[in-house]
Amino acid sequence: MSVTEEDIEALCASLTKTAKDNAEDSAKVKTVTEKQLLQWGVLAKQDGQLVPTNAYAILAGNEAVRSVVQCGVFKGTTKAVFVDRREFAGTPQELIEESYQYVLRNIHMGALFKGVYRQDVYEIPPDAIRELIVNAIVHRSYIDHSNIQIAIYDNRLEITSPGRLPMGQTIERMKRGYSKIRNEALASAFEYMGYIEHWGSGILRVMQEVRDAGLPEPEFLGGDTDLRINIYRNGSETGSDDGIVTGLRRDSLSDDGIMEGTTSKTSAAPNAAIAVVPSQKERILDALRKNASISISDAIRILGVQERQAQRILKSLIEEGSAVKIGAARATRYAEAKKRTEPHE
Repeated sequence: MSVTEEDIEALCASLTKTAKDNAEDSAKVKTVTEKQLLQWGVLAKQDGQLVPTNAYAILAGNEAVRSVVQCGVFKGTTKAVFVDRREFAGTPQELIEESYQYVLRNIHMGALFKGVYRQDVYEIPPDAIRELIVNAIVHRSYIDHSNIQIAIYDNRLEITSPGRLPMGQTIERMKRGYSKIRNEALASAFEYMGYIEHWGSGILRVMQEVRDAGLPEPEFLGGDTDLRINIYRNGSETGSDDGIVTGLRRDSLSDDGIMEGTTSKTSAAPNAAIAVVPSQKERILDALRKNASISISDAIRILGVQERQAQRILKSLIEEGSAVKIGAARATRYAEAKKRTEPHE
């Protein structure tokens, strides 16, 4: 590979945009520069010329280092019967978002009633799903030509990352928060973009979120040739002891929860239960219409997600002009943006 100044500027712009999108306060995000890419090891100097490293190829989505995530839904608890399959390629940002949305479309969503309040929740915490996908992409072995695989079975979500654990790392140490970075240049870029908060804390957060959701502790398998992590599902499609009523959202639904036709060569399982549910943005907009304003705590309760995800949704609504931010710091609240009307002549 070779790179031009235009290529470098485009990558810097892409990384900066992602960091601002993920940040609570985008004004505090510093723009990535060529110097920063050199410090991270995304670029290197050879005979006085800037040259790309493997990390550059991965971050740019270049096929020189092929990065693919294979996703599939299976009937039962083995890979004997496919229900749906997809393959995603591109930049890490694209891989994270596309595979994350694929999983959300193919797991149960339920309604948890606490008193008079309804809270829509996924059976597996979305932040835990996203964290595991990020970890798989940033920490996998890119020498191993296998692909990341995300499999959704009737009883579990299974994420497999190629490559043996780095020397000195074990599953037990990983579960205690010990970090051993394989791809340091990638990890630096991911930390800047807001995908990694503190090295080593991701798995601990996943375990806590899964525990808080009342699910069995995640299962960690392998480590010699690949790392496989299983999160077991409740498996209830009617009602559970905690008042959650669930239905299955299949990939034939759009991200907004609206039924669409599909041109996929594969089809959903017969008689699959499908629940058409409002999107996260729609639920927040509904709350804004019914209330003078809401807080971040209200948004977290309404969506059933962690604070970081709720902040992303609110920020997106503000950028679209559907919501406005009122106040600052702990007094911050959010309200519906009033549409301007032209005076009658």
